[in-house]
Order: sequence, then C-alpha cells, then structure tokens
Amino acid sequence: MKKAIIALVFIISGSNMNAQDYIDLVKVSYNSATLGNLENDQETTVGNTLAEVYFPVPINDKAVVIAGFTYENTRLGLTFTDNRTNLIMTRLNLGLKIKHGNNWSGTYVALPKFASDFDGIGGEDFQMGGLALFEKKYKAKYGLKFGAYMSSENFGTTLTPLVGVWYKSSNSKFYINATLPIRADVNYSLTEYLSVGANLLTSVKSYNLAQNQSLFYTQEESIRFALFTSYGFFDNNLILRGKVGLDTTDYGVYNEGDTIGLQVLTFQVGGDDRNRLNAEFDSSLFLGVDLIFRAAL
Repeated sequence: MKKAIIALVFIISGSNMNAQDYIDLVKVSYNSATLGNLENDQETTVGNTLAEVYFPVPINDKAVVIAGFTYENTRLGLTFTDNRTNLIMTRLNLGLKIKHGNNWSGTYVALPKFASDFDGIGGEDFQMGGLALFEKKYKAKYGLKFGAYMSSENFGTTLTPLVGVWYKSSNSKFYINATLPIRADVNYSLTEYLSVGANLLTSVKSYNLAQNQSLFYTQEESIRFALFTSYGFFDNNLILRGKVGLDTTDYGVYNEGDTIGLQVLTFQVGGDDRNRLNAEFDSSLFLGVDLIFRAAL
C-alpha cells in the first residue's frame, strides 16, 4: 500500500531555476519526525537537515551558468535500535540555463555527488546524476516545463520524468511553482509579508554504508508533504517558514551489489528480487522549519 502511495505522488507531483520571477539563493531546512516500524511498535527519531546554495552567473543575455552546492544529513536508527546512522549527501550542481528563442529555454545540469555514512570515502560513495529541463513561457504570469532526471545509485539507475508549471495570479497573491515529482510550492499571501501554503519534496536515492566495514547500502524513497506559514523580512528577501506535514520516507537496507538495474519513478523495470535486511518504515507527522534567502529576477 505504501509503495502505491509513493508511486501515485511521483506520477502526479521544483527546481530553483525556472520561468519564475525569483530565485532562492540559499535555503536551510530542518525536519523532525518519529517513524515507526510496520512490523511492531518500535520507533526511531529521524532528523533531516538540508542546505542548498546557488550562484547564478550570467554570461550574456541568453545564457546563465548555474553553480551550486547541496548538503543533506539524515540521522536515524536504520534497524530501530539505539545505533544511529548519519546518511550524508554532498552534491555539486553545475550547468547552464539557455534561452533558445520563441520563449523556449533549457536548463542542463550535471549533479555529481557523494552519498554515504561518510565513514571513509570510496568509489561506492560516488554517484553521478544529470538533469535536463525545457521550459515554455506563454505569458509573464505562467509557463510550462518538462524534462528528465537520471542518476546512478547503489541499487542501479534511477530515471525520473519531470513535468511542471509556474503560475502567478494577476494580483500577485497566489503562485504555484512545481517541477514534479521533485518539488512543489503553492503559496497565498495574506498580507505583504505573511503567507500560507503547501510544500512537497520527494527523492529516490541511495547511501553507501561503510561503518564498521559493512557491505550494505540504504535506498531512500522519500515524500514529505507539508502545510506552512511563512513570514518575510527585509522586503521578503529573507523568508522564515514553519511547517507541519506527513513524512512517508522509507529507508531500506540491502547487501552491496544487490541491484535492480533501472528504476523509473518508484517502478523497478526488471522487477525487484532483493533481500531486504530491515523492516519497512511507517509514515508519521513531522515538524519543520525553513530559512530562505530569495532574490528577485
């Protein structure tokens, strides 16, 4: 049932560099949840810290270099014991956004990363990803986008088709910014600085586990949906969000070399006959906070 819910959200569920009128240059988030074990009443506290920094560098009136860095640390008990693991991901975001003409543009980004418990860095910790996103701007208030994200992972290769929209109402109080299924924001301004909305973040990724010379990896399939209230400071350049939502993230542990080949969204193309080594995680409410430094374009 949980797999079906994850698959549905991936089908119907943003990137920072879209046809919007702003860019989030810095974003720091912290989320906390207590996730249960579907087989018994064991639980583990999960703390997730995410930091993203972007440096757009214009080359000319048609091209912008995209440079950025992402850091994520998830701390939890993978086997619902007192033994806790840090799942750490560090990623460079390097690419170009190019105006192709006729209101079309393309974003092309290479995404090399290290993802593991960082108990020594080796070849199994390195993964290579890439994103291509095409955007069509129809009017100043909305645009459509589509593309794909691909990454090598410990379990094989993951391929994620992307589709999205950016829309802003004529009175500028309501906007949608979504590149699905990766992320989405829906926001409504109650006053000049106070707003409410909803936020979706999803991911499918893996972490090599090297602690105590183990030969395992973790596959994370994450969906976090939240309702938020935010307040803007310094003419809305600095935004503070408080969130409450549902965390359906699962962290499966498998033997190193136990792979599935190609996975599209959450579907294993060749089937999945791996032997899972830990219990499945149950969903739970989570609390979170975001701090965003935003610049107008």
